[in-house]
Amino acid sequence: MKRIFAAFAACLLFGMPDNAAADDPQSSITSVIGWEAVGRLNISGRNMCTGALVAPDLVVTAAHCVYDPITGRQVDPTSIRFEAGLNGRRAKAARSITKTVVHPSYQYEQPGDSQLGNDIAILRLDRPISRKMIQPFELANRPARGASVEVLSYSMAQQNRPNLEQNCHVLARQAQVVVMTCRVDFGASGAPVFDVAPGRMPRLVSVISAKAAVGNRRVSIGTSFDRTVIAMMRSAS
Repeated sequence: MKRIFAAFAACLLFGMPDNAAADDPQSSITSVIGWEAVGRLNISGRNMCTGALVAPDLVVTAAHCVYDPITGRQVDPTSIRFEAGLNGRRAKAARSITKTVVHPSYQYEQPGDSQLGNDIAILRLDRPISRKMIQPFELANRPARGASVEVLSYSMAQQNRPNLEQNCHVLARQAQVVVMTCRVDFGASGAPVFDVAPGRMPRLVSVISAKAAVGNRRVSIGTSFDRTVIAMMRSAS
């Protein structure tokens, strides 16, 4: 397990070479009820991550996404833009960010040394997105070992349309960290991990923090939601 936590963050600068695209074809996003609550985060015009709406005015993502990888400091929240339901050239809704709340136990370090279990942030939008337009996702407990999950994310390989990774499973859990078989690409940091069931909107059970390898097997690493995250949402509101 320790080798897994030497993973590097799955967030990359715009314009850098794409050499890590997933090999498997992605499933149709229309199979995910309410997928439009997932969006691309444009950060300072240079970086990208993925985020998901958890309230009309709140987005959850990975904490390392809101830090400048060069200076190690948090970026100006107003330099971040959330594009919900981006699928091609147009987004279902777009908003600027006015406030970021990072997990109180998270300390930004260079990729590979991030505190994966605390790698989570809540962003407040400058204006709420109506529930009639987009329904936010509900948070749920972290998935059990062996549970089936899905990941919906944007990536450097596919910046304008989300990729859906289905039929993933939880390999292991340790503290607040979840290790999954889902394959993610650069730009997927902050992507929602879903607990899905037929006929209902998916629930968020984790957020992608990093990608790694166990032997020759590619895996993804996510954080979990706890009482601290609920307190962060209250603080951001």
